[in-house]
Amino acid sequence: MKNTFRILILLTFAFFFSCEEQGLFIKCTDCISEEPVNTNLEIKLDLSSNGYYTLVKIYEGNLEDSILYTSQSTNITYFLKVPVVINKKYTVTATYYIPDNHYTTVDSATPRVKYEKDQCDDPCYFVYDKVIDLRLKYTN
Repeated sequence: MKNTFRILILLTFAFFFSCEEQGLFIKCTDCISEEPVNTNLEIKLDLSSNGYYTLVKIYEGNLEDSILYTSQSTNITYFLKVPVVINKKYTVTATYYIPDNHYTTVDSATPRVKYEKDQCDDPCYFVYDKVIDLRLKYTN
């Protein structure tokens, strides 16, 4: 009986924590009626940088491939949207230049499209895995 219970718990965790980024439910307000070719990478930047200079670099593929897609400096302290092509991997770095130090964060995403016909009123397409989290975790 204990083995059956353990297997059931393992399968439950595998289901909820699978590799798919879109999860079980979608926001119908994010759906569109036609299949998109492009989307915006949504890049979360650190609020605690207090408007200091931040350099954001977006690479196509892996960071070690060094294929620079675009770069921009910003003092935006929360959110940045960058147009990209769907089904292509992007790696993004943000270097925070804070007085007396600098910190670099790295994250990647591969925006993909899924067709949903049951969860919303009308069948629609939605883009998932398009959020990049470049917020600082530790600065000491």
